[in-house]
Amino acid sequence: MKHALALAAVAATWLAAPALAQTTLPPAISVTGEANVSVAPDQAQIDSGVTSDAKTAREASEANNAAMGKVLLALKGAGIEEKDYQTSRLSLQPQFATSPRTAERTAGIVSFRASNRVTVKIRDVTKVANVIDVLVSAGANDIGGISFTVTQASKHLDEAREKAIADARRKAEIYAKAAGVTLGEPISISEESGAPGPVFRSKVAAPMAAGAPVAQGEETLSVTVSVSWAIKPKE
Repeated sequence: MKHALALAAVAATWLAAPALAQTTLPPAISVTGEANVSVAPDQAQIDSGVTSDAKTAREASEANNAAMGKVLLALKGAGIEEKDYQTSRLSLQPQFATSPRTAERTAGIVSFRASNRVTVKIRDVTKVANVIDVLVSAGANDIGGISFTVTQASKHLDEAREKAIADARRKAEIYAKAAGVTLGEPISISEESGAPGPVFRSKVAAPMAAGAPVAQGEETLSVTVSVSWAIKPKE
């Protein structure tokens, strides 16, 4: 019985040896390649709203509803489709009297503040300034921020991917030359996931003058790839 077990163990070792040999990785150089592309944004989003103050909650709410109604009508009149603007926040809060020195409450409720905010998507960035003028002229007294984005980012990222692979090859060739070996074919290629490129953002305070200047800037899209290249001795 003991001899049978010993023979079985030896046979198992012989059978496992080829499998282990097959999993041995060939000599390689592993590097990362990076590339950036700068793209002008083609879509914008504006966060705006109306804030109303009144003695009672009902008065503040009614005044705010009326003011926001004018803003929405103005957006529609400016050619903004209804699917491109959406209410983002509604609030009604009491306001308390406070000390100008300590900012602590000195009395009970003195008024109420109603706020209604709307997010507007602008599919033509050249019309951003015009839309801001429409909002302000219609009564929007709170322009919270503007963001610009690239809608076809994947198409531009493809250009960055090609550049990233070229950058990886350049680095690998430097290492291969320094090590006295020849660079072969790529063994593996993987793209590292990362945070999306930065988005140009700006904030403007109400009230605003007509024709407010708006700079759309550029968005930088980045790609990083990890590549392993086979190597062999120089002939």
